[in-house]
Amino acid sequence: MGRQKRAGGIVEQIDGGVAELHSDDGRPGRWTLLVDGYPQSAVDLDDPRRLDFEYMRRLASIVDGVAPAGAPLSVLHLGGGALTMARYVAATRPGSSQRVVELDAALIALVRRVLPLPRGADIRVRAMDARAAVESMSGGRFDLVIADVYRGARVPAHLASLEFLTAAAALLRPGGVYTANLADGTGLAFARGQVATLRQLYADVCLLAEPSVLRGRRFGNVILAASAAPLPVAGFARTGAADPFPARLVHGADLDRLVAGARVVTDAIATESPAPPAGIF
Repeated sequence: MGRQKRAGGIVEQIDGGVAELHSDDGRPGRWTLLVDGYPQSAVDLDDPRRLDFEYMRRLASIVDGVAPAGAPLSVLHLGGGALTMARYVAATRPGSSQRVVELDAALIALVRRVLPLPRGADIRVRAMDARAAVESMSGGRFDLVIADVYRGARVPAHLASLEFLTAAAALLRPGGVYTANLADGTGLAFARGQVATLRQLYADVCLLAEPSVLRGRRFGNVILAASAAPLPVAGFARTGAADPFPARLVHGADLDRLVAGARVVTDAIATESPAPPAGIF
């Protein structure tokens, strides 16, 4: 059962730990979701296009760039959180068909109860492991697959392998785009391995991250995008550079240099993403 922690705050036990939903006292429609103390999502019910977390804005730049403005898309979200990106797609691309896979059924119930989805939006949410869901679906269904799956603050190992990424790639329509939110630190070993693996499956791959993360100076989010067709990287780069927390796009020869020597990650060697440093949140 949920209980009031403080004015505007709800704390509830979920399958994967403890979820907290905190509202902005000045803006009642704005909420932040934390799981076991780690910030997961922020949502504005009054304006789902408003994205407070910089990594979400980078994911949104992928959503915005993969098709003409306003065109509906078929989207698969792996990882649900507060359903922020699904709400964003519904607001910016009306008529989109969206499927969300989230392992934590109790989290889904909490979010849908406290933060209801917009009326009329075609968003279906399923409680299931992301890999099991991907491997159970028929191919060629989606224009966009968005992977944003964390156990605590780490991407699970079974969602970071060639075998998983191959199954996800099979779900895309011709020219479809796969994008993922990762977190990495010094050396970017995890992200570099993911790029090397995606390059086994897609003709075009790019990466977006803050310069300090790319230089290994701090732990942070890394957004990857991949497609069999050329990616609209110029648009991604412009949007990233214009953000209040500017991101740099790495592509082509620059990406070659960044990932030189990185191994393709298979199930046999896959690891979860690194844990964030203590106190980062």
